[in-house]
Amino acid sequence: MPRLPTSQLQEVLIEFHPVGAYVKVSAVDPVSLTEVSIVGDPAAGEEALQRQAIRKLEFVLGRKAGQTNGGGPRRYR
Repeated sequence: MPRLPTSQLQEVLIEFHPVGAYVKVSAVDPVSLTEVSIVGDPAAGEEALQRQAIRKLEFVLGRKAGQTNGGGPRRYR
């Protein structure tokens, strides 16, 4: 399980799970225990899939902290 330093995170745990013709990549922030996953084409390469999973993790953590407002449908009350 590779551990990568990132710009905003001190450490990210990465797991690769082959599922048929695709690979599921999970990224976990060990501090907040937040986990995200993506599914991609193994031909994209491990590094590209890793980067995408980390970007999604950073987005989710930012959203939890209220630092981002993009990327999804807006809810108006």
